[in-house]
Amino acid sequence: MKTNDSYLSFLDIWHVAMWYLFLVAIGLTIVFVIRYWIKYSFAGTLKEKFDVASQHEIKSYLRANYVLAAGIFFFLNTVYDETVVLSPVWFFIRIFVSFCIGTLHIYIAYLIFKYYYPGPLEKKLKKLRYTPRINPGTGNEMKLLSEDEEDTYLDEGMQAEEDAFSVDYDVWIDPETQETKIEKYQGHLSAFECDRCGFQTLKLVKEDILKPATDHEDGEIQKEYECSYCGRVKRKTQKLSKNIDKDSLVAKSTTHAIPNIEAIKVEIHDTDGHTKMFEFQNTQQAKKFLEEFDFSKLHD
Repeated sequence: MKTNDSYLSFLDIWHVAMWYLFLVAIGLTIVFVIRYWIKYSFAGTLKEKFDVASQHEIKSYLRANYVLAAGIFFFLNTVYDETVVLSPVWFFIRIFVSFCIGTLHIYIAYLIFKYYYPGPLEKKLKKLRYTPRINPGTGNEMKLLSEDEEDTYLDEGMQAEEDAFSVDYDVWIDPETQETKIEKYQGHLSAFECDRCGFQTLKLVKEDILKPATDHEDGEIQKEYECSYCGRVKRKTQKLSKNIDKDSLVAKSTTHAIPNIEAIKVEIHDTDGHTKMFEFQNTQQAKKFLEEFDFSKLHD
C-alpha cells in the first residue's frame, strides 16, 4: 500500500512538472519565432532583410520546432493518467510513445526545412534582392546596373572577387543624382533538380574519364550524380571537347534572347576531372564569364 501511495505521489509531481515544462517549451517556441520576426521586421534595408532571412530564417524555425517537439513530449506525458495509475509499466510505455512522437516531429520538421523550404525562401530572397531600391535622400527609384555597367563603380578588389565568382556585387544608381549604392552577395555553387523527388539536391559526386580528349579528337566522360534527399543515383556520359571555342560559345549564348529566364547555369570540367558549376542571373553575366574563362580557375 505504501509503494502504491509513493507511486501515486510520484505521478502527481510528474504531472505538474510536465505541465510546467510544456508551458515553458511553448513559451520558448513563441519567443524564438517572434524574436526572428522582430529581427527581420526591424532590419532597415531590403539588403539587411536579405541577410537576416538568408542567414537566420531556417535556423530560427528549426530551433523553434525542436523546442516544440520537446513541448509535445511533455504534453503527452500528462495524458491517460487513469491508465498510467494502474502500473508503472504504462508509465514507461507513455514515455516511450511520447518520445517517438516528439522525435517524429523533429524528423518531419528537419525534412521540411532542409528540402522543401529552401525553394520558397529562394523566391523570397530574389524578391528582396531585385526589388528597386529607393534613394533615401531624394526618394527616387534607383536602377540596377548590368554587369558591364557596374564595373565602373567597383574597385579592383571587388572586380577580382567577381572574376573569381566567389562574390557578386549589385550596383544601384539614382538616374537623376548619379548616387550609387553597392550591395555585396555571396556566390555559391548549385545543385541540379532531381528528376525523381523534384528537389534541388542532385549533386555531382564522381567523374570517370572513359576516353581522354586529344588535340584532334573528342573524348568521353561519365558523370555520376547522387540525390542527397532520395538517394537517386544518375549517370550521364558526355563529350569531352578537344578545345573550347570561347568566342563561338559566347555568340551562341547571346544571339537569341530567351524570355522568362530565371537563371543560367554553366558547368565547366577539364580532362583531369575538375568540375565547377556556376549560376548567373542573366546572359550578360554568363557572357562575361565565358569571355574571361580560364581553366586554371578550376584549381583555385
